[in-house]
Amino acid sequence: MKILVPVKRVVDYNVKIRVKPDGSGVELTNIKMSMNPFDEIAVEEALRLKEAGKASEVIAVSVGPAKTDETIRTALAMGADRGIWVKTDEAGIEPLTIAKILKKLVEEEAPGLVILGKQAIDDDCNQTGQMLSALLGWPQATFASKVVVGEGTVDVTREIDGGLQTVSLDLPAVLTTDLRLNEPRYASLPNIMKAKKKPIAEKTPAEWGIDLTPRLVVLSTTEPTSRTAGKKVTSVAELVGDLKQSGVL
Repeated sequence: MKILVPVKRVVDYNVKIRVKPDGSGVELTNIKMSMNPFDEIAVEEALRLKEAGKASEVIAVSVGPAKTDETIRTALAMGADRGIWVKTDEAGIEPLTIAKILKKLVEEEAPGLVILGKQAIDDDCNQTGQMLSALLGWPQATFASKVVVGEGTVDVTREIDGGLQTVSLDLPAVLTTDLRLNEPRYASLPNIMKAKKKPIAEKTPAEWGIDLTPRLVVLSTTEPTSRTAGKKVTSVAELVGDLKQSGVL
């Protein structure tokens, strides 16, 4: 069984985001980029399934402009077998378009599982996995915190409000990963060197006739409002009085 793992290149989670002066988006010039953390979890889970003998090949896929292949190389250094880079002129392709591209790749590669991060930390859309499932007509399980692959089925434990829910899906299926699923491995230096020799196939959306024109228009991007300074109180009575005055109590 093949496992397809889409990975996205995003601003590193340790970087403080800065909005462009004109409010048109986030500043990306000379900014450290890395793999989306939820996608790292997806790659790790695919690798664990392969190591357990449940999968024969792990394929990392990414869509984006120049340097997107660096993210694919990271997945290859973790242990993925090969990569596919769908080259575009711009980043920030909308989730529905990404899902359409992934559908075409699924039709070509015929994987038994597609494992995605539940969302990307740049746009927080949490849509691609669900859209891909709908386009393929495959069962889906989102927010997976445990994955057990059986004979033609996969049992997925999901985190929901108030507890956990376990669902059983027929393969092939689409899964999205939550934070508690696993702890991604670090790529060792030897594996980083080996990853440079692993193949990355290059494709374009035009090969499948997919239109990248966005359907949404971002009107403006603004930074969060700065927190106001706190106030020290000298007694409980003063604290209660301030809370009542502010409407908290």
